[in-house]
Amino acid sequence: MAPQRNAGAGAEAELPEYAGHYLLESRLGAGGMGVVHLARSTSGMKVAVKVVHAQFARDPEFRGRFRQEVAAARRVSGAFTAPVVDADPEAERPWMATLFIPGQTLAEHVKEHGAMAPDRLRRLMAGLAEALRDIHRVGVVHRDMKPSNVLLADDGPKVIDFGISRPKDSELRTETGKLIGTPPFMAPEQFRRPREVGPAADVFALGSVMVHAATGRGPFDSDSPYVVAYQVVHDEPDLTDVPENLAPLVRRCLAKEPEQRPTPDELMRELRSVAASYDTQTFIPAQRTADTPTDEAWTGGETGGEPEVSESAATGPEAAVPEAAEPQAAEPQAAEPEVVASESAAPEGLRKGRRGRWWGVAAGVLALVVGGAVASVRLIDDPAPQSAAGGSRTVSAGAPADRFEPWKAESGSADAGTARCSSIADVLVCAQSGRVYALSPSDGSLLWRHSATTPPGGDPPVLSGGLVQIVTDGGRHLQALDPASGKVRRQQDLPTPGGGLRFAGDTLLLTATDGTVTGVDGTSGRTKWHRRVPGQTMPLFQWFAGDRVAYTASTSDDGSSTRVTAVDPDTGDVRWERRFEGSLEPVGSSDGSLYFLSVDPVYGEARAVVRYTPGSGATRRVPLPAAGEDVHATVRGDVIYLMATGGSLSAVDTGARRQLWQLQTSVIRGSAPVVDGGHVYVSIPDGRLLAVDAQRGRLLGQTPTRLGAHADRVAATLSEPVVVDGHVYASAPDGTVFAVDGRDPAAW
Repeated sequence: MAPQRNAGAGAEAELPEYAGHYLLESRLGAGGMGVVHLARSTSGMKVAVKVVHAQFARDPEFRGRFRQEVAAARRVSGAFTAPVVDADPEAERPWMATLFIPGQTLAEHVKEHGAMAPDRLRRLMAGLAEALRDIHRVGVVHRDMKPSNVLLADDGPKVIDFGISRPKDSELRTETGKLIGTPPFMAPEQFRRPREVGPAADVFALGSVMVHAATGRGPFDSDSPYVVAYQVVHDEPDLTDVPENLAPLVRRCLAKEPEQRPTPDELMRELRSVAASYDTQTFIPAQRTADTPTDEAWTGGETGGEPEVSESAATGPEAAVPEAAEPQAAEPQAAEPEVVASESAAPEGLRKGRRGRWWGVAAGVLALVVGGAVASVRLIDDPAPQSAAGGSRTVSAGAPADRFEPWKAESGSADAGTARCSSIADVLVCAQSGRVYALSPSDGSLLWRHSATTPPGGDPPVLSGGLVQIVTDGGRHLQALDPASGKVRRQQDLPTPGGGLRFAGDTLLLTATDGTVTGVDGTSGRTKWHRRVPGQTMPLFQWFAGDRVAYTASTSDDGSSTRVTAVDPDTGDVRWERRFEGSLEPVGSSDGSLYFLSVDPVYGEARAVVRYTPGSGATRRVPLPAAGEDVHATVRGDVIYLMATGGSLSAVDTGARRQLWQLQTSVIRGSAPVVDGGHVYVSIPDGRLLAVDAQRGRLLGQTPTRLGAHADRVAATLSEPVVVDGHVYASAPDGTVFAVDGRDPAAW
């Protein structure tokens, strides 16, 4: 579309002549949330500037989402995106400037020229696959890949728009309250289980985009978005007129189940062999006609559709930045124009900012920092050191007590996955890929190793009754190991899967499928007690270290109330029981008080923190400034630290009834935060460990990414870091376990 001068009444009549020092020359596109302008810097450089509508600029939550959009755009980097050159989400009218890139969108090109030729389709698909590879590697899930978000630049296709949200006028929101996007290009899981949407949804959208480019229509076609939604979930795609050599690959992209779709790396490999005529030449759009304006496209623009913003899956390639930056970016997004991109220079740090609701977040990735020197590298798969008697030996600390050197232990296997570790009896005990092993905390030396079929993504080993307790064989057996040697001291069968299992100190609480609970001694395996818990149909327990009781909570069918029962794990006696208003989830205990998250029963978002003190019966509720989805929480004293999907890390003081700070980390999700020595530590899916000042919420340092051989995959589960005596131990998707000095995060 050709640039237009601003005109008319309403919101657009009040637009400023400048955004920062960029002169707004013409309007490139407009939508429900903002406007994209062609603009020039003082030096004459062309940029596309996205300016938020005035009514949304007055909304604090919307401003928060726009900050997140800016952060996501800054983090995405690669040849197939457009760089952010400047932004001011704190301005009276928030704005973001990206490099202006001439060229049509794919939607405009197909409308004007019709379907693409087969050779150009192959190059387009290869370019989009590489774009997704770059996007996913830094932890962003686009979630609104569609023809109007693909820009056909002279040097190849550019994927744009990483941060828009249209919560107020999406066609599907009225009916579902959750679904925001463009139905013909949404994956089945975006309709069925939107909270589980990951990188594979972008691959599905890529398949739909390719059908549009090849035929001028989508693989699922109807005038009704609801009919299209049904077709996406239940019907087979219509690939008529898609070239025969591309159709099988496109069909795989459109698989109903995410795990059946190829990754971007797999797509690129297969495209190389699609046909002998395939080449990697630059993508050349059709020649412009005399009527084609030279400024007809940009790094984004509001051309319609129902965009949805992404939550990241936080992975990223290892990168080097001279030093940790001041926290700067993760800013919730907000507007509707289709601007977005990345910067190729060293990323900035993180800037504080509010996070919007889960459907309005486009999460990017934190700046990567060069790691400190590693004192030693161990191989976990090496045979464990043997003593003269043939047993596994104990390794003493390899460094002086007053000095700690970083180390890492490597699995030696590309498919080992992320280890889950605990500090047990002065050693680090980890479960990983069919084995349990112990490492020396001082230097990472292998102390012992035990073969066991532990489930991937399960809980880390637990110390109970003086023994290392692990669940094996798909939850059918429990093994108790000697923490010094790894020898099996006891093994027992577990009840039929379907109930629950929780260690509470030296007692194992087993819930059967009929709702009865058995307390089992962690040392001997004998039954301590067996009974039902009054008022609880299926009691599934939570236990927090240092507490004398375990808690089970059940929410009413309408979500209006929650019954909480405190049970003595040694005897099965009920210590107290109370019904609370709302849907509550126990998340921690401290100084005689129990802490809950108050969760919206429909959307699953945490809306408040609740503290209950059984001794006095006092209840204190602290509303959260912004709702959070899938929140992990840790309690220290009166303060609760919260890590939400979308990257918001915050601290709430329940005594003062206020939020102390909030840091937008720009990652899709993180582990449960661990607090020690004035620092908050969080592990993220790309293998990085973050350290944040517990008092001010300032990023202090982070380790390099550790993705391993499968960089195109996103870790399904996260293991929280372990902190002992100021030293921090963490694990990564490449199979390594590593240690750093928690006293100096800036040196990581």
